[in-house]
Amino acid sequence: MIEYTMKIDKIDLAILSRLQKNSTLSQRDLAEQVGLSQNACWRRLQRLNASGLLKGTTTDIDLAALGLDLTVFVMVRTRHHSKEWADRFRRHVERLPEVIDFHRIGGDWDYMIKVVAKGMHGYDVFYQRLITSFDLDRVTGLFSMEGIVRNRPVDLTRLVTIASDA
Repeated sequence: MIEYTMKIDKIDLAILSRLQKNSTLSQRDLAEQVGLSQNACWRRLQRLNASGLLKGTTTDIDLAALGLDLTVFVMVRTRHHSKEWADRFRRHVERLPEVIDFHRIGGDWDYMIKVVAKGMHGYDVFYQRLITSFDLDRVTGLFSMEGIVRNRPVDLTRLVTIASDA
C-alpha cells in the first residue's frame, strides 16, 4: 500500500470527484466546475498525477454487448502461503485474460478473482487454465445474476478527511 504524503485540499477533492465521474472532462470544463483558472487547474492535475493519486483514465464498456455476458467471482483457498508460491500464483492469474479484478483477502478464503467470460463454456476454459499447475485447496465460483451497483464513484467529500489549515 502506498502512503501519500501530499496534502490535498477541498479543491483537489473536487477535481478528483469530478474526474472519477467523467474522466473525459476537458481541462477547461474541469477548471470551470471547480472554480479555478485553466492554468491553476493544470498545475493541480500535474501535481496529482506526479503524486500517483491519479492512475490513468478508463472507459466503462458494455461487456455483455461484446459477448462477455458472464461475470463470476472466483473464491480460492490454498494450503500454500509462502511468498514464493503467492508470487508465482499472482503471475499466473495476472496472465489470464478473463481476470478483471484480483484480490488477496482475509477470512475463509485467500483470494477473490473477478472474471468475465463468454458464457459457461468460456468460464470453464478459464477455470481449467486457473487450476493447471497449482495445488489449490478449494475453488468456487459465485455467478453474478445482475450488477446492481457497478464502478460507483467514491464519495470523497464524505470519506476523506482533509487536514485543516488552522
